[in-house]
Amino acid sequence: MKKYCILLSELWLCAFFLLTGCAGTKGAEEKKSIRIGVSLYRGDDTFLNNIRGELERCAKDFEQEKGVKVTLDIQDAKGNQNTQNDQVERFLALGCDVLCINPVDRTAASVLIDKAMAAQTPVIFFNRQPVAEDINYRGRVFYVGASAEESGRLQGELVAQAWKEEGLDRNGDGVLQYVMLEGEPGHQDSLLRTEYSIEAVTGAGIEVEKLANAPANWNRGQGAARMNQWIKEYGERIEVVFSNNDDMALGAIDALREWGGPMPLVVGVDATAPAREAVAAGDLYGTVLNDARGQAQAMVDLALALADGRDPGGVVELQEGHYVWLPYRRVDRDNLEEIVRELEG
Repeated sequence: MKKYCILLSELWLCAFFLLTGCAGTKGAEEKKSIRIGVSLYRGDDTFLNNIRGELERCAKDFEQEKGVKVTLDIQDAKGNQNTQNDQVERFLALGCDVLCINPVDRTAASVLIDKAMAAQTPVIFFNRQPVAEDINYRGRVFYVGASAEESGRLQGELVAQAWKEEGLDRNGDGVLQYVMLEGEPGHQDSLLRTEYSIEAVTGAGIEVEKLANAPANWNRGQGAARMNQWIKEYGERIEVVFSNNDDMALGAIDALREWGGPMPLVVGVDATAPAREAVAAGDLYGTVLNDARGQAQAMVDLALALADGRDPGGVVELQEGHYVWLPYRRVDRDNLEEIVRELEG
């Protein structure tokens, strides 16, 4: 009788684990809604608005294809880290399956990670890369973006090409005189784009002279204000305007048009729609495509896999277990039509 009872007990345990295992699998298969909390560092940023639109498009496509409701709760932190912290707490209280965060302060990401890990909620950072220590030592923390170093290098290659083909050396001294519009002070993308754009130019054997550099915080109005100041100080001596993003580059063009003097060559980064129009018009010599569509698709694919408990490495190409890197591409009048077809197709 004792052996019989033990056998019944073992059979019951096996049946229990089989049933609960099947129930878990069935639950995953039958999941009909996924909620993703998205926090943007600034909702008025042109490139982030591109990503927002692409996220909404990708979510809608997934809903139509899979019949699974995807709710995107998108919030604007308005450049305030405390506001973003509150948004993350709200997302977690609402039971979001995944968080997608464009951090206000990349050095403050650990606070957000701690909140999410306590709630067992995976986190995808995007576009503004946290420090490696915060990404690498956690299991379900990821980053989707593009290499700022590459964008700077490609921007510098555009200028080196123009120097050799467009006759930029107005004063005939053999030296490229330039000004540099930088993003946020201390921001990684600002630092790397600034450094590697000039390194690419000097690496092409071109001597350079920096007339001025200053932050304009990714903002068109601030870019115009900086350019107005430099026009007064340097005027026709400015041969090239480097800009860490397109909005600031367009601000510089606004100021240069108002001035009415000889237009220096202007280059940006992001290839936003207004920037592409400026390239077509000949006001912006070139820019570097920051792939908003590709980043949004990678984020949605990654988020849906994490929400379903699937291996994220099966849906996106992960580097070092945590990173999804999208390539940049040079954009000028030679390949503009091709780029526009791809982006608008």
